[in-house]
Amino acid sequence: MPRPAETTARPDKPTKETNSHMAQHTSMEEFEALLNESFEMDTPEEGSVVKGKVIAIEAGQAIIDVGYKMEGRVDLKEFANPGENADINVGDEVEVFLRSAENSRGEAVVSREMARREEAWDRLEKAYADDARVEGAIFGRVKGGFTVDLGGAVAFLPGSQVDVRPVRDAGPLMGLKQPFQILKMDRRRGNIVVSRRAILEESRAEQRAEVIANLEEGQAVDGVVKNITEYGAFVDLGGVDGLLHVTDMAWRRVNHPSEILSIGETVKVQVIKINKETHRISLGMKQLQEDPWDLVAAKFPLSSVHQGRVTNITDYGAFVELEPGVEGLVHVSEMSWTKKNVHPGKIVSTSQEVEVMVLEIDGAKRRVSLGLKQTMRNPWEVFAETHPEGTVVEGEVKNITEFGLFVGLDGDIDGMVHLSDLSWDERGEDAIQNYRKGDMVQAVVSEVDTEKERISLSIKNVGGDKFAEAVGGTKRGSIITVAVTAIEDGGVEVEYEGMKSFIRRSDLSRDRSEQRPERFSVGDKIDVRVTNVDSKTRRLGLSIKAREIAEEKEAVEQYGSSDSGASLGDILGAALKSNDD
Repeated sequence: MPRPAETTARPDKPTKETNSHMAQHTSMEEFEALLNESFEMDTPEEGSVVKGKVIAIEAGQAIIDVGYKMEGRVDLKEFANPGENADINVGDEVEVFLRSAENSRGEAVVSREMARREEAWDRLEKAYADDARVEGAIFGRVKGGFTVDLGGAVAFLPGSQVDVRPVRDAGPLMGLKQPFQILKMDRRRGNIVVSRRAILEESRAEQRAEVIANLEEGQAVDGVVKNITEYGAFVDLGGVDGLLHVTDMAWRRVNHPSEILSIGETVKVQVIKINKETHRISLGMKQLQEDPWDLVAAKFPLSSVHQGRVTNITDYGAFVELEPGVEGLVHVSEMSWTKKNVHPGKIVSTSQEVEVMVLEIDGAKRRVSLGLKQTMRNPWEVFAETHPEGTVVEGEVKNITEFGLFVGLDGDIDGMVHLSDLSWDERGEDAIQNYRKGDMVQAVVSEVDTEKERISLSIKNVGGDKFAEAVGGTKRGSIITVAVTAIEDGGVEVEYEGMKSFIRRSDLSRDRSEQRPERFSVGDKIDVRVTNVDSKTRRLGLSIKAREIAEEKEAVEQYGSSDSGASLGDILGAALKSNDD
């Protein structure tokens, strides 16, 4: 049975239960709306830079609210530049890097240093692309160079890029904010290489260009000696350095620049040359002084003798200073008459005072040729005057060669005895075997050639030429008397005035039957005819046969002929009788 209608209808007035249910429904809708709103908010992404506010500073850390009900802590030192204190206060807005939304303590993990690094990398990449300078501070030393803080990013500064010249003490540069040039950067690897030197060179180039623009070649300027090397000195002309070469410091020889310059000294120099492209400047000091070469020709005429000082010795000679700024060269060939192929250092020494003669002057090349030996007499001329040809001299055998002996003579010179002048009787090759170095020998002066510096000597002529004396006026055809000294199968050996000769068997007689050597005895005196006089072999050609034929011919001419009817015996008998009378 259906229920009455009044029992099923809702009452018009809400009940207490109905109000409670409606309130609960409303709070759920609000929560859902708030939840949806929170989902719709931009949640900070981990690994990004977010903005936050410092809400407290405690225990050396700053507590930062990064929103979304997240708070993180950052050490105060991350807000400080190298060498400075942190400048951070409660209420300051800062950017930090959100590393993690929540750690084990329910806090966000944030980093100011990483935020600065990200910000710095963006800024540095733009500067690198624009080839612009960046500001930074050197804060540490590492192997091979230094570390530089570029406003959050750390860069490497090689030692070679610190300054234009090597830096021994980098202390004054530490912590100083200054510009740098980025040479190379790699964000993925986190590498940045910078240069301070490039900035200095650029500013220096600008300064050099300005200074050089105000300089002219030939201009005299004041400068400060900045550095001294072996080859010269660098002079600061007010922002630009010029090279003062050692050869342009003085007209005289300067062995080392430190002899006349010292670092920090102010000097007056002349601009010799300016290279507009390389900005190199050559300077000179001697150009501001009087050139001593202007008066060289007048003060040091040719063949004049002067006192000088040896300043330098080389393999080819010695330099002698005649006066400050004027040096001449004594070539090794002009140092000694007798010492050949000897190093100049064995004849003279540095700083030695010597007497030299002016041989030649070349004003264009600024050269003076000097002679040392010319101040002394030519020893060959002296020897020729004191030892005319034929003079007997005595000396020591200095050297033995394949063509003769060299004998030491007065004046520290040598004479030569040729092989052919060693002996009358022996071959030169055999005679030279009788001599040794150091032997004292006597010789006769044969010839003196002063121009070629040669002296010819003869040992065999000591005591005269025995052969020449022996043969005297003996000529071919002369009849001389000789003594038999030896009997041999082929003939007999005879002697004439101490000179030995040999008469062959065929020359012993006109009659073949009498051509017997044994018919003679040692000591026999026989008359012979001279058939030849050979000065080279020092031999006389002798013949008994030639004498007999000559005598027969002479007898026939004087006492008859074959037509007279007289016999040869009659003719020879008459001739012999005539000779006896």
